[in-house]
Amino acid sequence: MTSEMLVNHQERAYALLKADADKILKLIKVQMDNLTMPQCPLYEEVLDTQMFGLSREIDFAVRLGLVEEAVGKELLEALEHELSALHEAYLKK
Repeated sequence: MTSEMLVNHQERAYALLKADADKILKLIKVQMDNLTMPQCPLYEEVLDTQMFGLSREIDFAVRLGLVEEAVGKELLEALEHELSALHEAYLKK
């Protein structure tokens, strides 16, 4: 595999992980706007399940060498920060 192909695979892997993180954020926004409150067990279960799934995807990409561990951790932390801000904004309503 050429270094250009590896970079392309790395960029694609990161883009897919970022898209999954964005889907989680969107799912939680919809759930908060329309369905349940953040204290609801269903909300917490969905969030925990989705975050666990994303963390496993990131671990897999790291093990394949497609994403650096620090980059994967940064992606998870950024999502957690966005979700926390969203939760706080909801509580202030």
